Amino acid sequence: MSRINLSLLLVVLILHNISFAQTNAHCQWPMYRGFYASGVLDDANLPESWNVEEDINIAWKTPMPGLGHSCPIVWNEKVFVTTAVSDEDKGEVKAGVYGSIQPVPDSSMHRWILYCIDKNTGKIKWEQTAYEGIPKQKRHPMSSHANCTPATNGKYVVAFFGSEGLYCYDMNGNLQWSKDFGVLISNFFLVEDAEWEFASSPLIHENVVIIQADVYKNSFLAAYDLATGKELWKQERDEYPGWCTPNIYKDGDKTRVVVNGYKHRGGYDFFTGEEIWRMSGGGDIQVPTPIVANNLVYFNSAHGKFSPVMAVKTDATGDITLEEKETSNKGIQWYHPRGGSYMGTMLVYGDYLYNAAWNGKLTCYNALTGEVIYSEKAGKGNSYTASPVAADGVIYIGDNDGNIYSIQAGPKYKLLQTNKLGETLMSTPAIAEDYLFFKTIGHLVAVSGK
Repeated sequence: MSRINLSLLLVVLILHNISFAQTNAHCQWPMYRGFYASGVLDDANLPESWNVEEDINIAWKTPMPGLGHSCPIVWNEKVFVTTAVSDEDKGEVKAGVYGSIQPVPDSSMHRWILYCIDKNTGKIKWEQTAYEGIPKQKRHPMSSHANCTPATNGKYVVAFFGSEGLYCYDMNGNLQWSKDFGVLISNFFLVEDAEWEFASSPLIHENVVIIQADVYKNSFLAAYDLATGKELWKQERDEYPGWCTPNIYKDGDKTRVVVNGYKHRGGYDFFTGEEIWRMSGGGDIQVPTPIVANNLVYFNSAHGKFSPVMAVKTDATGDITLEEKETSNKGIQWYHPRGGSYMGTMLVYGDYLYNAAWNGKLTCYNALTGEVIYSEKAGKGNSYTASPVAADGVIYIGDNDGNIYSIQAGPKYKLLQTNKLGETLMSTPAIAEDYLFFKTIGHLVAVSGK
């Protein structure tokens, strides 16, 4: 091979490696909680501390109109987030732990908007109004009309607004297709007029969009071609209204879709929608997303009589519902009947599983055996709805007052740092190289020491 050809080959390989590094999905934060909801991105190079009021390690702070509890997602230099804007509904949120179930009595016109923001500057690159009208469902006082986190694969970005539809755009904001599912009634199953708004986020895997719609009537799980919106399969589900996001796991070379639930927690074939396994039981208002590690799928939920935490084997098949007082069976590695979180998705980091409860209690388990390692209050907050995320040995947990607690990962609880955002925080942060992004009640905040 000549020197010229060898040089050209080296250039091609270098460019290929650069391109791969820029688009490798493991390095992105492409959906709710990042790479398949793992909540982890190492080698992030994040600052230990920051101060919003004094502008210390704050790269930018961009005002966000309206109200949206969707989490930011990141792909290369673009950050995406959604909101719902009304001239009459001022976006007030009543945070905290309380028993009110009645929705906000608002029937004003809203605009559901997807924003694309420059990661380095915080400037809005583009925005698209997906839908305009009166909300078809009311929201809980703690909720918003834009709860679903968008998802992207670097070529397309999808935004799900529940009863207001599913929308797919290219990375420049051009609408590719949309879907109208009618009214998706997201309420307390015992009180039909206690509407709380939709919140299950979309998932993209191998150019397929997966959505979970556990609602008051006609619940379903469905798959759509990402490029065209064509329905690939749709499975009806007998389930109470829930707010869980689906996930993906592997059973050998087989790809599965996994969903949390109360009457029907289970796994489905990714290509056909065929049910692989199922079980019932747990908290009867299901919110947390299942997470995957160690050839196990981890679940938790909490409401009513039970609040389980469990690890299901990825080769589970059939009905694996536990008999009374059982803590394991052919499909379940381990099970705790109490200790699950009402709102928070769990985190597997290293050898440990972390569960952050609504009251701030952080419980650390041995991820393989389920042994409880410790259970400590994380910080001093009264209520926590954001799920924990982790980078470079640090777990980040935020309370509703906007206090971010940095906890040392590992078998001993240690609070490393408390940083304040100065605004109400309801949504889970996103991590990218050199950046930690927070969607507060009024801003998108980029923390960076860069």
